Amino acid sequence: MKGTLYLIPVTLGDDDYRKVLPDGVLELVRKLRHFIVEDLRSARRFLRLIDRQFPIDDSLFLELSEHTSDPEYAHYLDAIDSGNDMGILSEAGLPCIADPGSLIVAMAHRKGIKVVPLSGPSAIILALISSGLNGQNFTFNGYLPVKNQELVAKIKELEKNSSKGVTQIFMETPYRAQRMYETLVSSCQNETRLCIAENITLPSESIRTMTIGEWKNKKPDLDDRLVVFVLQ
Repeated sequence: MKGTLYLIPVTLGDDDYRKVLPDGVLELVRKLRHFIVEDLRSARRFLRLIDRQFPIDDSLFLELSEHTSDPEYAHYLDAIDSGNDMGILSEAGLPCIADPGSLIVAMAHRKGIKVVPLSGPSAIILALISSGLNGQNFTFNGYLPVKNQELVAKIKELEKNSSKGVTQIFMETPYRAQRMYETLVSSCQNETRLCIAENITLPSESIRTMTIGEWKNKKPDLDDRLVVFVLQ
């Protein structure tokens, strides 16, 4: 009998995990001993967070990043073939969104392995449903280009698509979030609506939707904040 591949949710910050992760999910994860992780240190930290006595040294961790080659991860599911259950852990939130976990899930389907998604926080979905923008038709764009000229061109493209009723969602790293705000307000039309969702599920959470014209008069401080932008 083959094992099962579980898609494990992780907290979006170092706050009380019991507020965002169901008891049933925690109970299941505590029993797993085989993991595929985006970052080894953050995975170990999360497991020790939910169980101080978690047997880290008796567990298998396989690291999967954008630098992992095809030959490397080709055997990552061997433990499942041997009958062991495995879990995929992202650095934050749900796996397989803006991380390479989808490569493993695709391989699992090809091999006839059962894939089970577990319930937990997704900054992308939580930002969308709290934005007041169109949740019927939306696109997640991941991280936008870093170079300024390419970034402006991409923002204008997203704004054009959003004007057709397709809500545009994208993320930015904490150290570039303020720059993203500045580029948005200088590139978009005043009537375009923008939701800035900061530190979702954390005590410092802030979610606000205004027009670009209104944002120009309400400059936020996004330094070191985990931010999701929703545009329409």
